[in-house]
Amino acid sequence: MSSVHLKQVLGPVQLWGIAVGLVISGEYFGWSYGWASAGTLGFLLATLLVAAMYTTFIFSFTELTTAIPNAGGPFAYAHRAFGEQGGFIAGFATLVEFVFAPPAIALAIGSYINVQFPDVNFKAIAVGAYLLFTFLNWIGMRIAAMFELVVTLLAIGELLMFMGVVSPGWSMTNFVAHGWAGEDHFSSLALAGIFASIPFAIWFFLAIEGAAMAAEEAKEPSKTIPKAYIAGILTLLFLAFGVMVMAGGVGDWRQFASVNDPLPRAMKLVVGDNSGWLHLLVWIGLFGLVASFHGIIMGYSRQIFALSRAGYLPSVFASLHPKFKTPSWALLAGGVIGILAIFSDSAIQFAGQTLTANIVTLSVFGAIVMYMVSMASLLKLRKSEPDLIRPYRAPFYPVFPIIALVLGAVCLIAMVYFNFKLFVLFMILMAIAYAYFWATKSKRTSIAWSSSVVE
Repeated sequence: MSSVHLKQVLGPVQLWGIAVGLVISGEYFGWSYGWASAGTLGFLLATLLVAAMYTTFIFSFTELTTAIPNAGGPFAYAHRAFGEQGGFIAGFATLVEFVFAPPAIALAIGSYINVQFPDVNFKAIAVGAYLLFTFLNWIGMRIAAMFELVVTLLAIGELLMFMGVVSPGWSMTNFVAHGWAGEDHFSSLALAGIFASIPFAIWFFLAIEGAAMAAEEAKEPSKTIPKAYIAGILTLLFLAFGVMVMAGGVGDWRQFASVNDPLPRAMKLVVGDNSGWLHLLVWIGLFGLVASFHGIIMGYSRQIFALSRAGYLPSVFASLHPKFKTPSWALLAGGVIGILAIFSDSAIQFAGQTLTANIVTLSVFGAIVMYMVSMASLLKLRKSEPDLIRPYRAPFYPVFPIIALVLGAVCLIAMVYFNFKLFVLFMILMAIAYAYFWATKSKRTSIAWSSSVVE
């Protein structure tokens, strides 16, 4: 198999825009479902736990990204550390995370527009979003990355505006009322709610690691990637806690604990239904959803491309567009799966949760498995390849990767307990993928495993 290369066009600011943009929709929607399980105070504790996991994870993951800058990201690291089996687990988990996150975001885009135009079908809007942003990714990474940076900056500005506008109506009394899973005092019910809310706390930060899939397209990755990742996680920590705390203190948070548009509903309690601030939030707020939607499409196309290039998926997905040099078939494949998920209401609704909540949880299953495999890969490579060139080394090693690994395991156990049917679905999908992996083993043995493929 001949080597296929992506263009190196990204600087640190663009990569920061991708890292933050991949995640920032999580500040706009999805997280509030955690309130329904844990209440404001319980969810605050769950988010602190998850924030600790992500902070230690990113500072550790950056070592892998700079040492092995590959479009496959976690797949490439796990393959190098544990061989084909490890590569399969990491690659499958990353695909689930990145292919199933966009449908949830597309549905949220539809819901936001539906606030302004109630007669418009929100699923039609979601499909239209897929078509538009697949095309934008199709025509080139430089254009796609610049668009991502612009919408990310607008989205950050909008979140800051939200915090400022609702601040006059905020009170600690509102925030702590019924804060322990609907009760005013901590109990065993609140403890269970904290663990049940973990997937939605993860949604605050989900996919920041996707910038690793653009590492192959970064200029001077040893310098660019650490700057982008560290600035990215600090940005997101501030936004996540700021939005959650401010939204929870403006009134009865239970009114918008299970909706796709919590910020507009929270703002209504402060400024009223007809305020210009509210309309501004809805329209500019779309940029946050668009930034993540567009960025994750970018991410899953690179993951599908890298897995195909390495022989884990059909080779057609490893081809680049002759003019734009983008993974066009990989873009189409992820889009088809996402659109099917949008219309799968009856197929993946479990535990009385909405379709969006189910898709979020399924995506988080993939993310947590990938995080754990990545941290295991870091620990393994430190022993098996001590001389590997590491432009950036994880601080406080091995404490940080071990903390991330242990907290990831805690999150996974809690998620399996509270979402067992979705976990079974995750495992069924893995079994189907493994059947293809096993059946195509002979094809992979014929591939020249050069540095451009998995290292």
